[in-house]
Amino acid sequence: MGGFFGLVSERECATDLFYGTDYQSHLGTRRGGMTTYSPEEGFMRSIHNLESTYFRSRFEPELSKFVGRSGIGIISDTDAQPMLMNCHLGRFALVTVAKVNNLEELAQQLLNENMHLSEFSSGRINVTELVGLLIIKGRTYVEGIENVFRNIKGSCSMLLLTENGIIAARDSWGRTPIVIGQKDGAMAVTSESSAFPNLGFETVGYVGPGEIIHITAQTKTQLRKPNKGMQICSFLWVYYGFPTSSYEGRNAEWVRNECGRVMGREDPTEVDYACGIPDSGVGMAVGYAEGHGCPYQRGISKYTPTWPRSFTPRDQSMRNLVAKMKLIPNRDVLEGKRMLFCDDSIVRGTQLRDNTQALFELGAKEVHMRIGCPPLIYGCPFINFTTSKTDLELITRRIIKDFEGDMNKNVAAYGVTDSPEYKRMVQEIARQLKLTSLKFIKLETLVKAIGLPKERICTHCFDGSSFYTLKNVNEPSDAWHIPFPKHDEEENETT
Repeated sequence: MGGFFGLVSERECATDLFYGTDYQSHLGTRRGGMTTYSPEEGFMRSIHNLESTYFRSRFEPELSKFVGRSGIGIISDTDAQPMLMNCHLGRFALVTVAKVNNLEELAQQLLNENMHLSEFSSGRINVTELVGLLIIKGRTYVEGIENVFRNIKGSCSMLLLTENGIIAARDSWGRTPIVIGQKDGAMAVTSESSAFPNLGFETVGYVGPGEIIHITAQTKTQLRKPNKGMQICSFLWVYYGFPTSSYEGRNAEWVRNECGRVMGREDPTEVDYACGIPDSGVGMAVGYAEGHGCPYQRGISKYTPTWPRSFTPRDQSMRNLVAKMKLIPNRDVLEGKRMLFCDDSIVRGTQLRDNTQALFELGAKEVHMRIGCPPLIYGCPFINFTTSKTDLELITRRIIKDFEGDMNKNVAAYGVTDSPEYKRMVQEIARQLKLTSLKFIKLETLVKAIGLPKERICTHCFDGSSFYTLKNVNEPSDAWHIPFPKHDEEENETT
């Protein structure tokens, strides 16, 4: 997926930018980049490959070269960025969190208009460069960003570092978040609010879907009102989000705890311990233990010194090996016990099947699994959720194919909670993974825990609902409200 951080300050910003960007590392593993701007030195940029190392180790040795009071940084799961542009709008640097499904089509249109694409990463079109070219077709920054919203199929949130501050634009449907923070003499925007506390920032608002704002060290100005509709990705609360992060005012850890509490209260299964599969399953397991009235115990611990991230290797077999190596089971906790484990999701099922076998080999009497989201039945067309190239890589679709002879036949019925098809599919997943029992959280429970209306949350990967089409056509609304300190209200007028 990816995450970004940007700030404008009355003081040198490099240290805050460095640590704020590093706090996005759980969202991406391929590229990292930072750009700062000063009137004397101009734009300073650096981009590094992170596939075999970490953001801090790459950027800390060269931190002194970043001078200026404004900057943006990115941890990306896609291509090299930030991109630097010089055009009729002025000079700017650009970072994006985006998935563009019609990338080739848009690239060909630009080439037909005698524009050129110079940046290629691994032989592919650089998404951020393409977004930049769409922006510079506008007569203003706002018109250019709206051009992106009108033309891409997928999603795109972005930060533009200009010579006069930062422009932040959230995806037209708000599928990915932008959070606004403020402290004395500085203002920041980020994908993850967890970047704020240790840097002294306080969350003061959330950019709305399709909204465009301009920030300086002391001011923020709304350049485009937010859109009427929102489809924020529900998987932020299930998996992507860091536990201390909040989106639309809803904290990720609280949502995971609540999902676990509800499942624990409703589950009659007798177990000795509830455990969480690190990291994102831990919050749910703590809630499950509370709701079920059983002890919480760490039956599996994550080895973090050399395995801090989940999916660095590009090859699936290597990812499976890494996932196994970094999770260490505790025989003394497991032996002879009825163990219940909580995890965020089941995608292919390969890792979970291997883990289950290992747990039984270490003496677990029973292995029950509770999952913090409904079964993943549809691939995500809106953000870079998984590396799956086809829905057939999902264990659910493989089972549907076995049952129906076609992975697409009668698929909608399998997404309906507790339908006969749903129950049969879940039973088969449990059988294939050799689990004593398996339950997924109900979609209705997840939506209620998040606390937003169903139509404002994207649940496409669970039930196939695409409340809005891939085409990002969405109209501004006067009704949207985001909280800001009262002394700033006069600066929120549309310009």
